[in-house]
Amino acid sequence: MMSFKTVFEKFSWEATKAGILSKTAADVEQALQKEQPDLEDFKALVSPQASFFLEAMAKRSHYLTRKRFGNIQQLYVPLYLSNECQNICTYCGFSFSNDIKRKTLSDEEILTEARAIKTLGFDHVLLVTGESGRHVGLGYLKNAMVLLRPFFSRISIEVQPLEQQEYAELQALGLNAVLVYQETYHKEKYSLHHPKGKKSNFFYRLDTPDRLGKAFLHKIGLGVLLGLEDWRTDSFFTALHLDYLQKTYWQTSYSISFPRLRPAQGVYLPQGSVTDKDLVQLICAYRIFNPELELSLSTRESEKFRNHSLRLGITSMSAGSKTNPGGYAAESDSLEQFEISDNRSPAQVAEMMRENGYEPVWKDWELFK
Repeated sequence: MMSFKTVFEKFSWEATKAGILSKTAADVEQALQKEQPDLEDFKALVSPQASFFLEAMAKRSHYLTRKRFGNIQQLYVPLYLSNECQNICTYCGFSFSNDIKRKTLSDEEILTEARAIKTLGFDHVLLVTGESGRHVGLGYLKNAMVLLRPFFSRISIEVQPLEQQEYAELQALGLNAVLVYQETYHKEKYSLHHPKGKKSNFFYRLDTPDRLGKAFLHKIGLGVLLGLEDWRTDSFFTALHLDYLQKTYWQTSYSISFPRLRPAQGVYLPQGSVTDKDLVQLICAYRIFNPELELSLSTRESEKFRNHSLRLGITSMSAGSKTNPGGYAAESDSLEQFEISDNRSPAQVAEMMRENGYEPVWKDWELFK
């Protein structure tokens, strides 16, 4: 049965990178004028030449976002259930090789976290775990869904890749969306960043969105870890993946996130950097490429950058995030997955949105379509 792997294997990383670098100013201008840009246009929009068109890209991106989403900004919050992980990843504080205090929330601790999050105003929660089937497998996740469903109208997850039937079982309990990041589409370099654990299986992870589509999940979230490898090439492959998924599972909605590498205890940060200017270009490129796409920005980014990103095409933000299990209620000594940058409270972020002419919404988009 066909999966994205079939499409992916037709493309060369180096040839794709060269194609992006060869795009001209005329290519960028043509992409900006098109009503329906294609993948070649996306290459132009993430090319070095497009950096000279940021003002035009930002204006078009803003227009397309307001036309599709109005003045709504969705707010959500991550709930970290566990930092147990059986993978070794070069960039993550939860890596199995990292000597840290591990914690998995009990039923009572999950409920305590839920109550604390509800007092902040959220009705949409993203459940996050390390990738450990032994500690946070399907049974644990199903139990967490049952515990949390009375508190939240929308529940998303960002956990280890699962099987199609397992996703279907979670959906039956109220699961709305799944975020699964490939981290990088550079197959050879992927192995260097993920030397051990189930996550080292590049193609199993690559086929996860196919399993989600076949399970008829309402929403699939894609992305790469920006800065791990060349951001332009990685982003093209993300767009290629998105294009395939939308054509194959057309009843599903999609989102893109923009996680940039952040410092974390005990990990090495690669040399490749993604500047603020690069990220502005990338956000605008995705919006121009796909006006229907939900674009999400987390508290990894600074207060200043997030304030300005509202007008670039972002439609969803986390706020008040804690990246350690139990962080909202009491736990202070378990390890964070990464350092956050925007430390404002949810109320402060919501007020910033209102001051900029946007309406903060604490639920998922589905309720407002």
